[in-house]
Amino acid sequence: MNNSEILFLYDAQLTNPNGDPDDENRPRMDYQSRRNLVSDVRLKRYIRDYLQDQGHELYVAQPRQGETITADKRLRTIIGDKKPTVGDLPTILDKLIDIRLFGATMPIKGDGDGGGASIQVTGPVQFSWGYSLNHVDLVNSYTISSRFSSKDDKTQGTFGKDYRIYYALLAFAGVVSGKRAEISHLKETDLALLDTAMLEAIPLQTTRSKMGQYPRLYLRIEYRDDRTVLGDWRDQLVLKEKENLRVPGDVQLNVDKLVERIEAVQGRIARVYLWEHPDFPFFLGNQRTSVAKAIEQKVPDLITPIQLMEARTL
Repeated sequence: MNNSEILFLYDAQLTNPNGDPDDENRPRMDYQSRRNLVSDVRLKRYIRDYLQDQGHELYVAQPRQGETITADKRLRTIIGDKKPTVGDLPTILDKLIDIRLFGATMPIKGDGDGGGASIQVTGPVQFSWGYSLNHVDLVNSYTISSRFSSKDDKTQGTFGKDYRIYYALLAFAGVVSGKRAEISHLKETDLALLDTAMLEAIPLQTTRSKMGQYPRLYLRIEYRDDRTVLGDWRDQLVLKEKENLRVPGDVQLNVDKLVERIEAVQGRIARVYLWEHPDFPFFLGNQRTSVAKAIEQKVPDLITPIQLMEARTL
């Protein structure tokens, strides 16, 4: 398998993209730069939940209500009711897609008496933290309440704060390591499923605090070997206005540098898997554009469109 790098954009409007549990669940922020932040763990959780809903077996799965599962117990459900050993690793990797994608530390004893108590598989797919391309304003919080008591016969209802942002255009960078893919048994079909999950997971995993989030652009740039890494593709995007954005229509996202960069390194690229929202305001110079068409005009036959089901075109 060859290396790939990922560029993923989605936006969030009047929502809380990733609450910080150490800060009263306020949206994660870099207050100095006024950028909204989303952890890679949050993004992977979206993907795992999507895969679980699609019927795939996971190592880090959401338990059923009232169910408690240890790592050892989870592995036993995969390999049978026995202590997992190194010899079971191929079976585990074959059955658990999230380990093939993201890796895991598993309670599997190594070979011999001196073997360790766990084995770590480093995932070939890794993401940076996401950050907003624009400067983000926080909505003044307001109090929400529950009509149910928190303790019997003591408190009739509980109160909390509802923290949200006005608008953020969030960008993630990711990498797929071809060499690590060999170790985790990652398949090309897994990557195709990842492409789909990146686009469908967030809208389909909506909760009250996660309403108003939609993917806008996804590129997986596959290289011609398992050694090439060209860097963070977010650096090739230019947002014309960063202040006071409230809706997608306020955005003017310039992709000139992105197209020029792809043209400059085309000899190292095997293909570009791409999806873009048809109504999002991408610009080439001062003209609205399609990212795919802008790339194709410079480098024909490089784009492989990612096809979603008609009912899920977002």
